[in-house]
Amino acid sequence: MIPKKIHYCWFGNKDKPTLVLDCINSWNQYLSDYTIIEWNESNFDINSNIYVRQAYESKKYAFVSDYVRLYALYKEGGIYFDTDVEVVKNMDKFLNLDGFTGFESTNWAVTATMGSVPQSKIIKLLLDYYTNKQFIVNNRYDLTTNTKIITNIFKKYYDISLDGEKQNLLGTNFIIYPVEYFCPIDYSSKKATITENTHTIHHFNKSWH
Repeated sequence: MIPKKIHYCWFGNKDKPTLVLDCINSWNQYLSDYTIIEWNESNFDINSNIYVRQAYESKKYAFVSDYVRLYALYKEGGIYFDTDVEVVKNMDKFLNLDGFTGFESTNWAVTATMGSVPQSKIIKLLLDYYTNKQFIVNNRYDLTTNTKIITNIFKKYYDISLDGEKQNLLGTNFIIYPVEYFCPIDYSSKKATITENTHTIHHFNKSWH
């Protein structure tokens, strides 16, 4: 089972803005028996991975979190939230899975809400993408989003259909849910499709987190 742990990243030592605090309050409201773990400079070794070190030194903290979220899920298991994710419904129904995420749109997987058991082979596959990968290539930042990276890996190794429909990664109990579950606000149009199935809302704060 997926343990009752919530992981989030906060690198850069800045104060948390109101939206972040409000979202964390929503986690406490609906997931009151979950342990919340903040990953930051005090409990993660920035120098453990060259991609992370380069992104951190460049103050591109969103890309630091791209790696650290996978590290946290692989090491400890639980549910990862971006700090602009609001929880609106209890998440216990997903804990019996090996892992889960959703679609951000019909053709991209969402990475703002992800859950996994510890030592998941699927999370390890995603984590291994960053082995020896550099954030700075030819003096330029590699700003490829993790949604693109993870979607492409899912497509290559698990042949997912990019149709926004509920499906499991081939031969696993790792489920990808429709947009309405975890990311009901469209990134471009801002149109919301909130239903009885909506458990989290990604507010697309467009900051590093």
